[in-house]
Order: sequence, then C-alpha cells, then structure tokens
Amino acid sequence: MSVRYELIAQCPETGARAGLLHTPRGTFKTPIFMPVGTQATVKTMTPEELQDLGAEIILSNTYHLYMRPGEALVKEAGGLHRFMNWPRGILTDSGGFQVFSLGPLRKITEEGVSFKSHIDGSQHFFSPEKVMQIQMDLGADIIMAFDECPPHPSTWEYARNSLDVTLRWARRCQQAHHREGQALFGITQGGMYADLRRESAQRFVEMDFPGYGIGGLSVGEPKPLMYEMLDVTVPELPANKPRYLMGVGSPDCLLEGVARGVDMFDCVLPTRVARNGLAMTSTGKVVIRNAQYARDFEPLDPNCSCSTCRNYSRAYLRHLYKAEEILAYRLLTMHNLHMLLQLMRDMRQAIIDGSFVAFKKSFLARYGQESQE
Repeated sequence: MSVRYELIAQCPETGARAGLLHTPRGTFKTPIFMPVGTQATVKTMTPEELQDLGAEIILSNTYHLYMRPGEALVKEAGGLHRFMNWPRGILTDSGGFQVFSLGPLRKITEEGVSFKSHIDGSQHFFSPEKVMQIQMDLGADIIMAFDECPPHPSTWEYARNSLDVTLRWARRCQQAHHREGQALFGITQGGMYADLRRESAQRFVEMDFPGYGIGGLSVGEPKPLMYEMLDVTVPELPANKPRYLMGVGSPDCLLEGVARGVDMFDCVLPTRVARNGLAMTSTGKVVIRNAQYARDFEPLDPNCSCSTCRNYSRAYLRHLYKAEEILAYRLLTMHNLHMLLQLMRDMRQAIIDGSFVAFKKSFLARYGQESQE
C-alpha cells in the first residue's frame, strides 16, 4: 500500500493512539493536525513558514482547485506539490462537503451531483469518476472518495439513502482510481444515527481502503452528539489503518477525538478565526480586538514558543488588527497553527509516556472545558 499505519503506543484507559503514517513522501507522526490550504495555499502563510511550524501534511480542496485554476493547469505544472512549492504530504478532500454546502445550487442523483459554481453560476457535474480524475491530476498523496454529506438534522430515512449512495459511489471511486503512489481513503457517513454509523464503518472496512475518513460530523450538531457518533464508529474501524475525523479543529474537539482513537484531523478554524481577531491560547480564547488589550504588553500566550508570542505584545497585535494591517492576520494565523500543531505533539508524547488522561484533564481545565468521556 502507498500509505501504511504503524501503531507506536496506545492509552489503555481511552484508546488514544500514537503512531506513524508511512507515505511515499515521508513518515508523519500521529495524531496529526493538517492545516487547510483550500486553494493551494494556507491563507497568509508561505509553505516555508508552514515547514518551520512543523506542519507535516496539509489539505487542499478538490472543488475549489477544479474551479480555479483547474486540475489540468495543476497537472501541467507538475502536480500540486510543485505548483505550490510544498515538499511534504498533501491530502485532497473529495469536494463532497463543498457541494453539500451549496444547498439549493446542487442536485444529487445516482450518477453524481449537478451544481452551479459559487463564482459565476456556471453549471458543472461531479461524478465519482470525475472526482477521481481531478484528484489524480492534482497528484496528492492521499485522496478521498466522493461522498454525500447529509445535513443536520436529517431523518433516518434520508441518512439511510445518503449512506447507500455514498457506499455505491465509494465502489465506483475504487474502480476509477488507478494512480500509483496515491492512497484512496473511504469516508464513513450515517448522519447522527448509531445504527447507520456502525453499518457504514463495517461496510467500508469490507471494501478494504488503506484509511478511513469519518465524515458528516461537525456540521452543526452539539459536540456531545459528535462524540457519541465517534464512540460507535471508531471501534468498528481496523486498528492497523489510519482514522481521519474530517473538519474538526478546536482544541477541545482534537483532545476528545484523539481520546477516542482518531489519528488525523483538519479544519479551517485556526486560520479563519485568526482573520477575525481570535487567538487560541493555552488558557482559552483571546479576542484580540477587545479594548482590554489596548495597553496589555504581555505576550499573546506566555506559555507559547511561537515567533508571534516571542516577539509581539497583545497591545501591538490589537493595534495591527484595529488598523486592518495584513500582518495582524499573519501573526495570529501563525500562532493558532503553532498552538494546534504543538498540542498534537504534546498529546502524542503524553500517550507514549502513559500520561494522556492527566494531560487531557489538565489542558481542558486550563482551556475552560470539561472532559467529555
């Protein structure tokens, strides 16, 4: 297989795992957070800066790259890695969530999804085969099967039909995918129904993918319900393959996901909230635009070693943000990404050291959250 998971250590109380994800482009330590570079860029960051932060694999988006500049141009440039000058791992999602987000602009059939561009209203069609061809042309190391992401709330009947379509599309994706050195992951679905979640995981495992995404969560449901769905899904997935919770990136959710045996995560959250003036710190959220920081000359997070916290005060960051200086977005983004990447490294070490339960409890207490067991 082009991607192989190796278990290094596991927390006996929770099932949290420390492992290695072996790929043709390198071996990555798990649990891992993947910064999101939707349009072949993690907003405000250069690839060199991401490497300095310790990012090992990033995510790019099939739908958006298909829209612009187009997969043919990326292929002509030598693939996504060369196009964006990123030498490490890349995962591309299938575009299923973006198509789901289009709402009334899309129509789902057995063959695929017809939709209108969010850019110019032009008409397009994604089939499982088309999505595979786009991702093969982009050349990511890990690609995702095309799925239908049911909204929340959905009826059991809708989630049932959606799951059946997703399973049939997954089989078509397997049949269409043929690029060597590229791993195709399946995406389990099932809405917020435990029976469908279990069945989805079991049937995807029968299809023998090299890794499994857990999709359709973090779509507006309460966090305890998301954790409940993880509790019934993860035990059905094989221990010798990576488990990827899609679209989740707040510190508390990362901790709860890792505690349930998840290995991989991605989310736009750290970069998006940075552009809105919010920083994630070891003691909770800091809304830097607030007046209380106007004369606060302390670091954003005294416990953080990122370059933002080493060199700049809260007062300066607030000034930049209020003045609408681009540097504010860059410095806050750099901090948020560093914070989450370091959190993943700390969790991994705690699992190896046998102190994960205590680490989780301590972090969540500082962050102002309670553990959800």
